[in-house]
Amino acid sequence: MKVSLFITCMADIFTSNVGKDTVELLERFGCEVDFPETQTCCGQPAYNSGYKENTKKTMKHMMNVFRDSEYVVGPSGSCVAMLRSYEEIFKGDPKWEDEARKLAAKTFELSQFLVDVLGIVDVGSTFKGRVTYHPSCHMTRILGVKEAPVKLLQNVEGVDLVELPQGEDCCGFGGTFAVKQSVISGEMVQEKADHVVETEAEYLVGGDMACLMNIGGRLSREGRNVKVVHLAEILNHH
Repeated sequence: MKVSLFITCMADIFTSNVGKDTVELLERFGCEVDFPETQTCCGQPAYNSGYKENTKKTMKHMMNVFRDSEYVVGPSGSCVAMLRSYEEIFKGDPKWEDEARKLAAKTFELSQFLVDVLGIVDVGSTFKGRVTYHPSCHMTRILGVKEAPVKLLQNVEGVDLVELPQGEDCCGFGGTFAVKQSVISGEMVQEKADHVVETEAEYLVGGDMACLMNIGGRLSREGRNVKVVHLAEILNHH
């Protein structure tokens, strides 16, 4: 099975180890992974800021980049949801609608690919510690990935998984929302951080680095001893 890694901006620029863990996980289960170096941002920040027509140039580029890929897998529910959204964005476009549909059909978030495509719920990893999981908004609400990350975490030997109170609440990041509505965003992440502390977890885990960095930043500024880790880092830990 051939898989193209969709690295995402956050992993590429800030957390390359998440990309490394994603590749190693996929290779462990027999996938042949390639990395199209011409890939760029999926266009989500600009598109959500209202630059819809301008962003379509980036989207068309991404469709060309992954045109020959058998599967496209990324370590971000939000960015993967954006690639899948191309289908709706280009609906009615005689040239690009079919390309967008094909890309959507073969693009998956990491946990979604492991569970729904490869049929794996136990990756055979070990990670000791008290863990709580943050279900990011785009991953759950737009992409619809809710059970896969939890199933995988439950089967990691040594993980004490505790439920995050009001876990479905937004952390306040929301891409450009955190910039445009900084005061509201700050209150939202404060509430989220308080719930994380309430669990007495040692680790906060999620499938979107942007959300994890946002929550982790607040926890760090408050001097809280909670480590933030991406799902791929736990699943690839031995």
